[in-house]
Parts: sequence; C-alpha cells; structure tokens
Amino acid sequence: MARLEQVLVLEPQNELRFRGPFTDVVTSTLKLTNPSDKNVCFKVKTTAPRRYCVRPNSGVISTGSSVNVSVMLQPFEYDPNDKSRHKFMVQSILAPDNMEDIEAVWREARPEELMDSKLRCAFEVPLENDPAPEADSTQTLSSSASPSKSEQRWVFSSSMDDEEKKKILEECKRLQSEVQRLEEDNRQIRENNGLRRRQLGSSSPAVASLQGDSMTGRILCIVFFIIGVFVGKMVL
Repeated sequence: MARLEQVLVLEPQNELRFRGPFTDVVTSTLKLTNPSDKNVCFKVKTTAPRRYCVRPNSGVISTGSSVNVSVMLQPFEYDPNDKSRHKFMVQSILAPDNMEDIEAVWREARPEELMDSKLRCAFEVPLENDPAPEADSTQTLSSSASPSKSEQRWVFSSSMDDEEKKKILEECKRLQSEVQRLEEDNRQIRENNGLRRRQLGSSSPAVASLQGDSMTGRILCIVFFIIGVFVGKMVL
C-alpha cells in the first residue's frame, strides 16, 4: 500500500545547512507547519543521534499552527575527507480525537497511517577571513551519495530535556546521598576519636588527625566524581 503524503509543510524542504566553524554548537532551524484541519503528532529522527541535539524532538502541532525545531550540531573536528552522510526524518501521524497519550498513538500506529519526509545535511565551511562567503566560496559536504535504505538506521533524536536529563539527575541524587553518608561517617569517627583521645591521653591526636584526613579525602573524591559526571554527560 502506498504511503500517505506528508501533511506537514517543512521549511526547508530537503536540506538542513550548518555553517562553520564547528568548534561550537551550530544550530539550524526546521519549521514545521500544519495546514490541515486536524492536529498532527510529529517525531524527528536522525541517522547520527550522537552528533545532534533536537528541541523539541516530538510533539503535537495544532491545526493551522507551526513549530520551530532547533537542530543543534555538536562541536566536532571538521574533516573534508569524511564521507559520512547525515540525514533527518520528520515522521508524522494524524492525532486521533480526544487523544490522551501521545506515546500510545505512536505504539498503536499502523504503517499505512505514518507519513515521513527526509532531509539531508550539508556543512558549509567558510574560507579564512571571509565572514560572509558566497556560494562558490564554500566547501559543502552534502549527501549526494547517500547510503541505501538498508544501510540507514533512523534513531529518535536526543534531547537533554527528556530521559537523559532524568538519568543525570537521578545519578546526581544518588551521589549526593553517598556524600552525606560519608560526611556522617566522618563526623562519627571524629566524635569517637575525641573520646579515645580523652581516654588514652596524648598518643591519640595524631591517629584522629590521620583518620579525619583520610575521610575528608574520600569525600573530596566523591565530589570531584559528581562534577565529572555532569561534565561528561553534557559533552556527550
């Protein structure tokens, strides 16, 4: 059975362009417009999920409304010899009346109900000392030699607003609890050492100091680990 024609209007229609340098995040905007008389659910997928962050990466577009989707290319070292071909796919489905759960709509959707549009990615590399290059003064990496359908793997685009952010927060809470536990252990050790010092005399202060320093070092290690987790997650 033939696929339904895409009901959404995409701007741009065929290609997302990213203009370098690529040492920082580069954003390209994709505008989705719903000209129909029904609400439309949409998803954005890509063949390179680790290279892009998309916001929003899914949602519902009311009849006659538009949504601007920010496609953020993450920093990378540009290689003109890289033959990778990145693509995006906008998938959509008409929202049923009285829809309550958008995820259930996607789970229960039949293949013939889905509509999709594909866009290739192009990287523009400006020449040195040329802030506004013309078309002939840029090197464009496009997907003119795109891989076959069997080689493409479409993945739901990442968004730090969703599951990834939730996982980071849960890990942070767990590590914070561990720090609090270690601080409590450290406090208890200091109290016990203070009692021993009073009982044993002058020989115990050095022992108490060493144990306290050891516990403090453990706490610092945990704190640095928390910072490393945050930085690592944001970079990825």
